[in-house]
Amino acid sequence: MELPKPRTMAARSLLLLLSLTIAGVFQSRAQLDSHGFISIDCGLPGTASYVDDGTGLSRRLHRHGTNYDISPDYITEQLSRTYHNVRSIPNGTRNCYTLRSLTTGNKYLVRAAFKYGDYDSLNRPPVFDLYVGVNYWKTVNLVDPDDVIRIVEAIVVVPADFVQVCLVNTDSGTPFISGLDLRPLNNSLYPQANATRGLVLLGRFNFGPTNATDVRYPDDPLDRIWLPWIDNTNWTEISTTLTVHNSLVDIFEAPSKVMQTAITPRDASKNIELSWDPKPQPKDPSPGYIANLHFSELQLLPSGSVRAFYVNLNGDLWYSLPFTPEYLYADALFSLDPTKRPKQSKGFQDGYSDFGGNTENDHEKTKVSAIAAIKAKYRVQKNWIGDPCLPRTLTWDGLTCRYAISQPPRITGV
Repeated sequence: MELPKPRTMAARSLLLLLSLTIAGVFQSRAQLDSHGFISIDCGLPGTASYVDDGTGLSRRLHRHGTNYDISPDYITEQLSRTYHNVRSIPNGTRNCYTLRSLTTGNKYLVRAAFKYGDYDSLNRPPVFDLYVGVNYWKTVNLVDPDDVIRIVEAIVVVPADFVQVCLVNTDSGTPFISGLDLRPLNNSLYPQANATRGLVLLGRFNFGPTNATDVRYPDDPLDRIWLPWIDNTNWTEISTTLTVHNSLVDIFEAPSKVMQTAITPRDASKNIELSWDPKPQPKDPSPGYIANLHFSELQLLPSGSVRAFYVNLNGDLWYSLPFTPEYLYADALFSLDPTKRPKQSKGFQDGYSDFGGNTENDHEKTKVSAIAAIKAKYRVQKNWIGDPCLPRTLTWDGLTCRYAISQPPRITGV
């Protein structure tokens, strides 16, 4: 059997610029487990750890900040234990987790989770910024205390053996966090993410599931979260109990659990249309998007028959030839560069991921490590957390940095 080859097509768009600097030393540190995963229950009290019922993965605590229980009004039997508590961090403008024991130049999925649950009895969720190193990642705005769990995710290539996730106070309430995860990825996965560009997840969906349960580890060995997308009005769900394989050239490793279900239009004369609303951020007013569409033929068709259809991106053919999924083998269409407009597809679909693209830059890691060593040796108690020079509004007290166009900032004085 000839294995399918992925097809690619670059969409049109501009890219939001974002720097990625991995540097500094911080109080809160985390190490890899036997899976290569880091899983932190940020609000866990005491010194306990536990095994997550949903994934079977161990979750650990960290001690910086203050832990609080959310209000009992927001705890249900279905709510994961991770969200029963939060870690509130009232002191300082920028506070960071340092995720260690990584491999320089490798690709990682970083995920942060938040549920306010009126833990502070103020009935006023805060608004604050989230950074990966010096990179603006997302503004966390939970709208109201009854907001569902907010999960934000990025895929980055790390230029050092650790990465920092930082919560930045924007004078709109005390930052908090419920959970923080890091998952290693094969460097061949998600080719849109590289040393000069990271990805921020908008959504990752599983089409045609038999129930409304998320798919993640262990069904997805990479512990990506695939949300169910169900539309019984317009779509017909089809499925198989047979394993759907990843081909040798598969660059996404979509899990069989996701690829075993799919959708097709109830009316064969109609298209499957998918679109998104722009999700501008205060520091990202005009985001671009990258789409990955996953396909597999789940029905053994009569000899000589094929399922063939066209896929359009913003009204234009995404691939010049009809798309023909192979029986029980995963295939994908994906954009390499961001687009800013809605999309549509027609025919048949298993899974779908949508990302925003960000450009990354690196700092002088040697100087960062040196200044971090000075901090540790002399026990400096200033705001020396995260990157010394970036962003400019959070430059370390007592340091002088020089900024030049198209070059990383340099520390020129202490």
